[in-house]
Amino acid sequence: MAVQPEGTPCWADAMFSDVEGAKSFYGDVLGWTFGESSSEYGNYTQAYADGKAVAAVVPPMPGQEGQSSWCLYLASPDAAATATKIKDNGGEVLMEPMQVGEFGTMALARDPGGAVFGVWQAGTHEGFEATGVPGAYAWAEVFTREPEKSDAFFPAVFGYTAKQMQDDAVDYRMYNLGEGTVLGRMKMTDDFPPEVPSYVNLYFTVENCDAAVAKATERGGILRFGPMDSPFGRFAALSDPQGASFSVIDMKTTQGDMPKTTDV
Repeated sequence: MAVQPEGTPCWADAMFSDVEGAKSFYGDVLGWTFGESSSEYGNYTQAYADGKAVAAVVPPMPGQEGQSSWCLYLASPDAAATATKIKDNGGEVLMEPMQVGEFGTMALARDPGGAVFGVWQAGTHEGFEATGVPGAYAWAEVFTREPEKSDAFFPAVFGYTAKQMQDDAVDYRMYNLGEGTVLGRMKMTDDFPPEVPSYVNLYFTVENCDAAVAKATERGGILRFGPMDSPFGRFAALSDPQGASFSVIDMKTTQGDMPKTTDV
């Protein structure tokens, strides 16, 4: 797999205080299997869908304990240069670029609207080995209360062009690299409790959305929204038993016409 163009979603991981519980939950809901934990790298443990690396789980570092959440990493050819661009455009670098052995270099950042994301400069670990297959990453969107901040920040840092969805019901923008759409941006409405901060919501592919929701809730997850049909697939938003939010989508089950968009 070639190194992804700058700004392409390329990897996802999450910290869990109960890693074994997370492995059991996602193993059931998404069909993941897990590799050996790497003690040299804080017991970082890769998750696999059909033998392909699709994500990772890790226990929190001392002092990092808190709400579990998924982190999406965006590809960068030079993490240090990207960190500088993040600061220059009003973002905050939460963790300066750090080399992870031969695997690559990572950084953590927060956009001006409060959404946390990662930056990954690939070494031997180039990121997702599969996308869009059952259990693998499908899509992500920045949920933010201050869309104008995200809409200025992400194109400035990653070179995205943008299209706005023509829909009076939602304020939704799509960030593109070349001809491809790589990330969505959704304005958070009053439906979101005020204590929920801006965040990046990850979608994982499933064979059957309703079956995945049933399995997740049976295992202690909470259904937040859906299941709902859309032109992109049937999807639902969930929280896992440790509070990490994610969504599942069956991209084969589509309904309705693709929304119209305008360049912005």
